[in-house]
Amino acid sequence: MDKRLLLPGLLLFCALQLLTVLPARAQDNYEIQVYSYDLVDPGHTMVELHSNFTIDGSKTIVDGLYPTSHAEHETIEITHGFTDWFEVGFYIFTSERSGLGVQWVGDHIRPRIAVPKKWKWPVGLSLSNEVGYQRRPFSTDTWTWEMRPIIDKQIDRWYLSFNPTFDKSLHGQTVGEGFVFSPNFKFSYDLTKKIAGGLEYYGSVGPATDFLPGPFQQHQIFPAIDLNLSPKWEVNFGLGVGVTRSTDHLIAKMILGYRFDF
Repeated sequence: MDKRLLLPGLLLFCALQLLTVLPARAQDNYEIQVYSYDLVDPGHTMVELHSNFTIDGSKTIVDGLYPTSHAEHETIEITHGFTDWFEVGFYIFTSERSGLGVQWVGDHIRPRIAVPKKWKWPVGLSLSNEVGYQRRPFSTDTWTWEMRPIIDKQIDRWYLSFNPTFDKSLHGQTVGEGFVFSPNFKFSYDLTKKIAGGLEYYGSVGPATDFLPGPFQQHQIFPAIDLNLSPKWEVNFGLGVGVTRSTDHLIAKMILGYRFDF
């Protein structure tokens, strides 16, 4: 055998083996948001509609999962504030694709605690724990737990938020992987009193103790706009670009929320 062909052949064999052992991963594009630290005020309820449309995503069924391309996701989030340090949110996930109609995907519940504002810490700090179920055609893991620390800071017109998130499968294909590191980050600048523009980043790099190779990681960047219409309203929209082959390549998203006095 020609030795000049040996090394390329070995590299090709190793690459094929890697493809067979790495787990297929579904993108969780039902609630695309970098969290701020603040909670819903006690005795108030926030209702949000998270909408996104995958312009360019996966186009074939892989590992039993529906394709994401041209899928419309609508998520209802209802959050109630109980104290100045505790709130609970509840999610209803849906998906719609041509020929399939509107389908229920799953539900999650999210208790969150925070350092009260009256403590006057130099940064905002809270911790979200989200647990829930999603149907197998939409995720290889049917029960999951997300632990999301939230650190943010407003500096004059600049706003910064970092969510070093850890995801854990409780039942499903990747249950043996441990925690997956999924960092999210946002910075924005107040262009006017009512309009802020900035960038949001969403990633998933694999198990926290053993990151996946670059092409198998997920990285998305969203130029985004926030409209500060009033203290009761939340409006955010953006267009996201995936920068790896494991990431949906183009997604449009919008968040519309309103705070009720009950």
